[in-house]
Amino acid sequence: MKIDRDLSLPALLVTVVVWASAFVAIRAVGDTFSPGSLTLGRLVVGVVALTFFARPRISALPTGQPLLLVVLYGVVWFGAYNIALNAAERDLDAGTTALIVNVGPIFAAVIAGFIYKEGFPKPLMIGMSIAFAGVVLIALSTKSDSTAVDSASTTGVLLCVAAAAFYAFGALAQKPALKHMEPVMSVWLGCLVGVVVCLPFAPTLIDELGRASSEDIWWVVYLGVFPTAIGFSTWSYALKRISTGKAASTTYLAPATATLISWAILDEVPAALAFVGGAMCLIGVAITRLKSTPKATPASEQAPAS
Repeated sequence: MKIDRDLSLPALLVTVVVWASAFVAIRAVGDTFSPGSLTLGRLVVGVVALTFFARPRISALPTGQPLLLVVLYGVVWFGAYNIALNAAERDLDAGTTALIVNVGPIFAAVIAGFIYKEGFPKPLMIGMSIAFAGVVLIALSTKSDSTAVDSASTTGVLLCVAAAAFYAFGALAQKPALKHMEPVMSVWLGCLVGVVVCLPFAPTLIDELGRASSEDIWWVVYLGVFPTAIGFSTWSYALKRISTGKAASTTYLAPATATLISWAILDEVPAALAFVGGAMCLIGVAITRLKSTPKATPASEQAPAS
């Protein structure tokens, strides 16, 4: 009798590390690739890599409403989210960006409160207020010492908030679509839609690839293979075997992991006040998890992808 070993925890740890590393990789090539071209390059690599996992067949492709949902989250999550995130990291360090984007689950919870009639419990409202206070604090932060990166840009913070909102809409659209297809297939299709949306950036990508160093090009390949293809695959594996809440609580390690990786590779640490604001974002998100909503909110409990 074949025993199906549950490797959910190792899979989630892989997801946390590779998603956290995406913030660092984006920061590393921010001066070489523009936000749109970097998104296109990453998604093209992701589509190629995921093809070997998903092994797409015409008979397995969704139609009707599920297909419309795929197009929606492909445009919003894989396209707009990544462009906003890439643009934000031109002004913010990797750790601070990861912290702010982690308010995405709160946005998803608010939207779900309207769409799925789940209401607005007190922990949600309190946590959301604390998280937004943290965002404001980061926006007002200034460079406090020689080891910190430049003061947080208001534009960068706003772009992070936009990325978090795009994530929320994308996650809410993907969740019902998963009822009609395998998780890896849903990721492959989302990447494919993202590639189509970002095709206008192809000339810029080709030009920037011609001027990029081999190290920068390898960073783009890394983003496509690891955070996109492998990260989403391991997340999907775990999500099939444990509750979304347990999976999401593990991925809240991503911001702290991104900060440590950024410190080690890029030698950058958030300014002191920005770090406090980021911690407030995490505390706010954690408070929203103190009490269950009347109905399960799977999409709102996921953490942001990179």
